[in-house]
Amino acid sequence: MIEIPLLVVAGAILLDLAFGDPKNKYHPTAWIGTLIASAVPTAKKMKSERLGGALVTMAIVSIVALLVISYEYVVRSLDGVIAVLITTLLGAILLKTTIAIRGLEVHGRQVMNLLSQGDIHGARCSLAMLVKRNTKDLDEHHIASGVLETTSENIVDGITGPLFYYALFGLAGTFVYRTINTIDSMIGYKDAIFKNMGWFGANCDKVLNFIPSRITGYVMVLAAALVGADWKGSLVTLKKDGKKTESPNAGYPMAAMAGALGTKFEKVDHYILGDGTAEINMKQFEIAIRMVKVTSILFCILVVAPIIIILSTLGWWIHV
Repeated sequence: MIEIPLLVVAGAILLDLAFGDPKNKYHPTAWIGTLIASAVPTAKKMKSERLGGALVTMAIVSIVALLVISYEYVVRSLDGVIAVLITTLLGAILLKTTIAIRGLEVHGRQVMNLLSQGDIHGARCSLAMLVKRNTKDLDEHHIASGVLETTSENIVDGITGPLFYYALFGLAGTFVYRTINTIDSMIGYKDAIFKNMGWFGANCDKVLNFIPSRITGYVMVLAAALVGADWKGSLVTLKKDGKKTESPNAGYPMAAMAGALGTKFEKVDHYILGDGTAEINMKQFEIAIRMVKVTSILFCILVVAPIIIILSTLGWWIHV
């Protein structure tokens, strides 16, 4: 039934907007993180850390995929109206755990509130929980820039990426994507500890995000127009600065956001996105959050729903 996956997507978005993320002990991503952490010591003992990292990645992805496929197999065997309702509800709950629209707002707002209260030290500490850069010497502008950079970059990691792979491969695709993304965030750092071990996971993440990041950037331009931001600036900056980041994917949503807000995002000694002069303040943050929410809805309407409808019509969409 083509209605089920569409209702699952709608339900997941509504659940996230209404309730946000569950506590970590109930969150599948936290369980995946625990599994990754437990496997790292074994992989570190291997003669080749790259091989160890690759084996860890493939093993954990296989475990997660097998669990989700087993769930899909069971629910596809159910019949009747009650079975449809259960399938839709459980699917929406599971898909919701892979997206974080409200989470982006909550974490970003915490830092911006500290800034508005003049607590720069507290803002630096809170930002350090969201980004991989050193935050101890950042000034007010660079703290606020960091908030909006991570907010816009994570539109892909935490919203459009999972939804894109749900549209293509159902819940199994979504959870494989989320697992790879979690592996990259935990051991994909380019430092002495994880440089080799995280190589495979980090490159898998780059491949998986290649298409969603670019589509998301252009959907954000449309979202900018709908929320009254500078959509022309968003489009120009997306095209001009989208490739300036070290990551081949992160720059697209960040550049689109910087252009829409008429400001510039700067990671010291790494990149500057946008050339606007607008101060990054709470008002800018509120516009950014509206863009995040509108982008999420537009992505479902313009990308996710058409993929599901086309694949279902062709008889290729068999997942729940």
